[in-house]
Amino acid sequence: MIVPLFVSLFLSAFVSSSVLPRAGGTGGINDFSCKSSTQPVPVVLLHGLGATYYEDLNGLQAFLATKGFCTFAITYGAYDGFPFVGGFKAIDESSKQLADYIAEVVSKTGSSKVDLVGHSEGGFQTLYVPKFTSARNSIRKAFSIAPPSHGTTFGNLFTLARAFGVSEEVNGVLSTFGCKACNDLQIGGDAVTKLNQGPITQPGIQYTVLTSKYDEMVTPAPEASFIQEDGVRNLLVQDFCPLDPVGHLSEAYDLNVWNLVLNELQDQQSRKFACTFGSPGK
Repeated sequence: MIVPLFVSLFLSAFVSSSVLPRAGGTGGINDFSCKSSTQPVPVVLLHGLGATYYEDLNGLQAFLATKGFCTFAITYGAYDGFPFVGGFKAIDESSKQLADYIAEVVSKTGSSKVDLVGHSEGGFQTLYVPKFTSARNSIRKAFSIAPPSHGTTFGNLFTLARAFGVSEEVNGVLSTFGCKACNDLQIGGDAVTKLNQGPITQPGIQYTVLTSKYDEMVTPAPEASFIQEDGVRNLLVQDFCPLDPVGHLSEAYDLNVWNLVLNELQDQQSRKFACTFGSPGK
């Protein structure tokens, strides 16, 4: 299946491994023997479309590890023969893979709950997995960074595509399999329609949605991301750091975003931190 040109361009904008610096190491990720007396709830991180567990949220993972968290992640939605890019399979198929992984984390760590933190497609999965899989019973918090909760228009797509290009690996996946997740995440896509039928949020889970008003991929921002349901904390990076021009890709690598995630995971939403200047438009 050959996907349309606009999908190829869309993917090039999401592939962080070729355009963003590697921030930190694995920091003991997926260490099932990890125990923390200060942060007892394991954190499962969900990467964005076209990324992997070791690229995209790897910087945030290393940051959380330094704060005493036990962190876990897999590359989900990857096709056989293309292990270096994930998230291409249909949202529903990937959600089942993630639910199985959450069950594995719960079983092997002995924790009854995990916290989910996801970026972009991973942010969408932090909403989709609790609603449509049995993993909902094992989730304490769901923190979504720039999720296309209501679908996206893929704004500013061609500008980003010209800047980043398309890797051979991505081209191989598109030519061989296509990108079912891309179709799912468009406005009116199957997964978006399914998620928005009835309440998105599930009882017993604390939801936070964070995005930037300068997000150029999940558009229109912030409406495409925010969830107008009781109990959801909808946050803009600029509410806390007004001078941060952070864009979609760099939200995963932004220290201000990391601190806001940390505040939520530690239930210290009022904790102050020194703002940094993020990367604009990328």
